[in-house]
Amino acid sequence: MTQSALIVAHGSPSDPAPQEAALQGLAARVQSLLPGWQIRGATLAADGAVDAALAQLDQPLIYPFFMAQGYFTNRVLAPRSKALGLTQMAPFGVEPALSDCVAAMLTDTLTAQGWQAPDTALLLAAHGSAVSRTSANSTRAMEEELAQRLPFRTTRSGFIEEPPHVADQARDLGQAICLCFFALNAGHMLDDMPQALEEAGFTGPVLPPMIDWPQVPQLIANSLQAA
Repeated sequence: MTQSALIVAHGSPSDPAPQEAALQGLAARVQSLLPGWQIRGATLAADGAVDAALAQLDQPLIYPFFMAQGYFTNRVLAPRSKALGLTQMAPFGVEPALSDCVAAMLTDTLTAQGWQAPDTALLLAAHGSAVSRTSANSTRAMEEELAQRLPFRTTRSGFIEEPPHVADQARDLGQAICLCFFALNAGHMLDDMPQALEEAGFTGPVLPPMIDWPQVPQLIANSLQAA
């Protein structure tokens, strides 16, 4: 039996096509690293996309391309996976190797800026949730991990949909880097994040969402193989 997986993300309900295409592109990059596998990508926001992808696969692993174990992974995707008898993996945001990847990216960013970590603040900007108290957990865990691994002057988190908000946490940071703890380059990244950082007067480097990181397909491929 051919091994297969479906990478599922939330997507953008107001404009589903660009994020659907981006996720399919991610799936293709993962498949290039896993010869013999069938990998597909689909967003919940694109009507019928998940069902269409499932129809092409035989008992796929379900890989949630989400940054947190929250409402959509627990209340939307998990019951659907269970009803179909499919194995749902932990979401991307809690990948054990993700902290290594992030630490390396931050170190490279410091080098590119000619900065030292003790002179620099780190802001983790994330989605958060007004309805799921677990949504911020992976961000907090990453914040604690990075604070132990890299000697930034200060490390703090801010959220779009719950306090403390990004605009408040980004104020008066001075020399700083913003790590965007978002999966896709969708609404929050395109609209809310720039507005919040502008409001706060934040002028430091802003790292791209995870789908644009070159290391991400290998992280996903490694997890699928291990599963």
